[in-house]
Amino acid sequence: MSLLILAAVFAVSIFLVVLGLPGLWLMLGAALLYNWLVPAAAIGSITLVIAAGLALVAEVLEFTLSARYTSKYGGSSRAGWGAILGGFVGAMVGIPIPVIGSVIGAFAGAFVGALILELTRAESTRGSATRVAWGALIGRVVAAGAKTGLGCAMAALLLFAAAQR
Repeated sequence: MSLLILAAVFAVSIFLVVLGLPGLWLMLGAALLYNWLVPAAAIGSITLVIAAGLALVAEVLEFTLSARYTSKYGGSSRAGWGAILGGFVGAMVGIPIPVIGSVIGAFAGAFVGALILELTRAESTRGSATRVAWGALIGRVVAAGAKTGLGCAMAALLLFAAAQR
C-alpha cells in the first residue's frame, strides 16, 4: 500500500513539473519521507543521491535550454537572459490561472523577455528580434519536455528501488 501511495505522489509530482512547479523536489522529498516512514522498504542512499542529481540536472537544463535556443536563433546573451527571466516572471504571473496558467505564462514570458531585451540592441530589427523570441519559446518548450522526461526517469528509478526492498 505504501508503494502505491508513493507512486501516486510521484504522478502528482510529474504533473507539477508539467505546470512549471518544483515537482522533482517534491518527488525527492517524498522518497526521503518514504525512507523515514517505511524503513523496511527504504530506498538506498546511492539511489537517492542519483535522484537528487537528476533533479539538479533537470533544473539546470530548464534554465539553460531556453538561452541556448535563443542563441541558436541568432540572439544575444542579453536575449538569453531575457528568456530565462521572462520565463520565470511569466510563470509567476500565470499562477492565478488554474491548471495551465503557469505553463502558458512561462512560455509567453520567455518569448516576451527575449523579444524585449533583443530589441534593446542597436543592431536588432523587429524581424530579427521576433525570430530570436521564437527560438526562446522553442527552447522553453524543449526544456519543459526534457525536465518532464527526467522526472519520469527519476520516478521510475525511485519506484524500482522502493519495490526491490
